[in-house]
Amino acid sequence: MKLLEAQGISKHFGGVQALTDVSLSIEAGEIYGLIGPNGAGKTTFFNVLTGAYVQDGGRFIFEGGPMPVGKPHHTVERGIARTFQNIRLFRELTALENVMVGRHIRTFCGLPGILMQTRKVRDEERIITERAFELLQYVGIDRFANVLARNLSYGDQRRLEIARALATEPRLLALDEPAAGMNATETAQLRTLIDKIRHDSVTVLLIEHDVKLVMGLCDRVAVLDFGKKIAEDIPAAVQRNNAVISAYLGGAHHAA
Repeated sequence: MKLLEAQGISKHFGGVQALTDVSLSIEAGEIYGLIGPNGAGKTTFFNVLTGAYVQDGGRFIFEGGPMPVGKPHHTVERGIARTFQNIRLFRELTALENVMVGRHIRTFCGLPGILMQTRKVRDEERIITERAFELLQYVGIDRFANVLARNLSYGDQRRLEIARALATEPRLLALDEPAAGMNATETAQLRTLIDKIRHDSVTVLLIEHDVKLVMGLCDRVAVLDFGKKIAEDIPAAVQRNNAVISAYLGGAHHAA
């Protein structure tokens, strides 16, 4: 079953065409990789999908219905969560508090209840705290629950960002270079975590420069080059594609 369809997505910045008529579809339950050289348009695609940018053409269909345009909070409410190429955590909050922030989008008590600290609000806060701790356990960093985010190692900050995204109860988790800066051990642990996330019924869209990780983990892979999709297939076929080989071995690219 198709979970997400991108239909003819285009985006330009001034005279630079960042995306040109990009179409792809992601099946529910798969890990789908999006790769390409620097400047290929991968992060721009993520930013359009998640509402940070407004596309100039095309549309996204999610679970059979059109996605909101340029409204990140509505995108999260619909069931798409993301992490970022550059980690974006609340550095002065603890790991537990960071995940609790992500969880609040699925809460129901309004401002009056929060101000009055009703029993319903207190019960909901307890549930949020318990769920946040469960997610820290899930990603393997529960021992750091009360540690400030800025004091975590780089790899653990990446895991924390994934836990916060999972707190929104996504059906599609979009990961923007989650292995960036990780050592070999951390990357292997990340691969295990992403596979576990998929087996727990969350579809994964993965941007990653670690081609070995992508090819060993993803069910299907799309390749962008200068904002255009040049390939989409199972990993083995993509690796044999002459256009893909040329894109990675060819000339200079714009910055991503």
